[in-house]
Amino acid sequence: MPPDTELLLEQAHLTYAREQLTRMRERTSALDPLKASDADSSAQLQRTLRDRIAALTDDPRTTLFFGRLDLDASGAPGARDLPPTLHIGRRHISDLHGDPVVIDWRAPVSTAFYRASPAEPMGVLRRRRFGVDHGALTAIEDEDLAAPGVDAAGRDSRILAEEIERPRTGPMRDIVATIQPEQDEIVRAELGRSICVQGAPGTGKTAVGLHRAAWLLYEFRDRLERSGVLVIGPNEAFLDHIGAVLPALGEVRVVHTSLEGLVASSPVRGEDLPEAAALKGDARMAEVLRRAVWARLVAPTEALVVPRGVRRWRVPAYEVAEIMERLRARGVRYAAAGEMLPQRLAHEVLLQMEQAGDSPDDRVQDAVARSAPVRSYTKSVWPKVDPRQVLFELLSDRVLLAAAADGILTEQEQTTLLWPHPPRAKGSARWSIADLFLLDELGDVLVRTPSLGHVILDEAQDLSPMQLRAVGRRCATGSVTVLGDLAQGTTPWATTSWDVAMAHLDKPDFHLEELERGFRVPAAVLGFASRLLPLIAPDLRAPQAIRTNPGRLSILPVPEPVVAVVDRVQVALRSAGTVGVIVPDADLPDHLAAMKDARIDFSVLGVHDPGAVDHRVQLVPAGLAKGLEFDQAVVVEPARIVAAEPDLRTGLRRLYIVLTRAVSGLDVVHGMPLPGPLVD
Repeated sequence: MPPDTELLLEQAHLTYAREQLTRMRERTSALDPLKASDADSSAQLQRTLRDRIAALTDDPRTTLFFGRLDLDASGAPGARDLPPTLHIGRRHISDLHGDPVVIDWRAPVSTAFYRASPAEPMGVLRRRRFGVDHGALTAIEDEDLAAPGVDAAGRDSRILAEEIERPRTGPMRDIVATIQPEQDEIVRAELGRSICVQGAPGTGKTAVGLHRAAWLLYEFRDRLERSGVLVIGPNEAFLDHIGAVLPALGEVRVVHTSLEGLVASSPVRGEDLPEAAALKGDARMAEVLRRAVWARLVAPTEALVVPRGVRRWRVPAYEVAEIMERLRARGVRYAAAGEMLPQRLAHEVLLQMEQAGDSPDDRVQDAVARSAPVRSYTKSVWPKVDPRQVLFELLSDRVLLAAAADGILTEQEQTTLLWPHPPRAKGSARWSIADLFLLDELGDVLVRTPSLGHVILDEAQDLSPMQLRAVGRRCATGSVTVLGDLAQGTTPWATTSWDVAMAHLDKPDFHLEELERGFRVPAAVLGFASRLLPLIAPDLRAPQAIRTNPGRLSILPVPEPVVAVVDRVQVALRSAGTVGVIVPDADLPDHLAAMKDARIDFSVLGVHDPGAVDHRVQLVPAGLAKGLEFDQAVVVEPARIVAAEPDLRTGLRRLYIVLTRAVSGLDVVHGMPLPGPLVD
């Protein structure tokens, strides 16, 4: 059949798929949740229908399918129950008879689209990829996996390369059509498996994590609808860039939050000195806080006396102390143990009643446990604890801190932790970000933090041990997918080992995957940035750029960088795609003014603008560049970016991040000399 005829037939199938999706959505919208048997069921049905309708929304900017498989019914897993030709897309679409029009990319049979090769065809006779532009099919490319003499070299795909390299608009590039075999294996790993992905820039680790979240909810829907999936990113700006990805993957039920939002129990109004912030993030603080909470117990000095009828029953103080010690030794949370104490005391009273010849039952024990004398006595020896009050006293009172930190922190470290000018009360405390994680730890000492079914944690290399513990609590009975790059750690507490980080998450039995093939960052850019690796991460191998297009790299020494940047942006705007102007944080005002004067339409990353639309040009402070990508990147004054960090290694790591944000071309504009490793 002529290629043009094939394309017309595929375009007709796309039109048919859109019609069927519209029919499915209209049918769902017509359902009446009020017909449920009760109010709770009605509310649940309303939520389910709302999610279902959102998942059935057609985005005309994208296509409903991006590939096709022609199957050998005798070889493909599950293919005997399916038609011989399958279109693979973002969600399942069926016709009036329930027959598939588009197969969800997450379905088991779709695995072959990503992993089949001439050496291992997986029952696939032919794989077809589609060129797409603004939701329309523009080209077809076929790969015959069953043809004699075809080897692995036949897997190169022009359409795949163009999709990876094409200029983009909007938040984050959607890679569902371009997932590579090693990425797909991570995406489809079993729910019970905790995975750590070490990924160099451009290897797609973030997108892999998001696709994994979508796949898990598809494959383990019943279990995870109850226990939940959470995606944690480093900051709100980063979350804005990934927020559009999951709905495009057919998933609308994944919750995502920033690391700070995870523990936002109090507003952040304070800021720690670097030494104090690093110490508050140290894993040793967990034991200091645990001691501080359990030190609130009061040793009983008087007997418990419970009047009942004409008798008065006494539990001696030493017996109460023994009961309290047994509860403490059980390893349960402070509040849970405190709630057990009235029943334990009541049980002792019941034993005395039985010895006196009475026959009390469980109702009597419950009545004694709820009686005013027992409740009052319990409150006096096992007082309720407020995490803010505990932390306020620890950071204000040298004596209390010394008692909790004895043998754990040195005197100098204790001095570092103490507030130089303590507030008068917990209500006026100016909590820092690091304090929020201490408060979260204290909360877990009191009451166990609820666990989710799965957590996706991105940029994990930058988390402190106490931050990792906070995340680990959220998946204590579930699993985790950890994403990061040891070479991109830019905090004073950045981890140097995934074994250490996973231990803090309480997931020591994890599976490590390393992504080294760079699909996003071109070879010219990646090679330039990789000159920094021997200094910032000597144990990591340099990533490999696998794209055929080497990209563009320009090093531009200029006398006036601010003026030159405006010129480079105007040149970059002549090509399609986004432009990221990444500048030292302190230089942001100068560049903002210059771009306004030049009447360039741009936005500033990290500055909230409710009326803003997507801008092709973004002005980005270097400190917020992590996790982002732009078709063209203009990096300004690398030496100042390095010098802005507290030490050389952290500065060079920040620069490595900044230099690897470009998908097609990179301009390095500098007036100061480049850092030594970047000089030929």
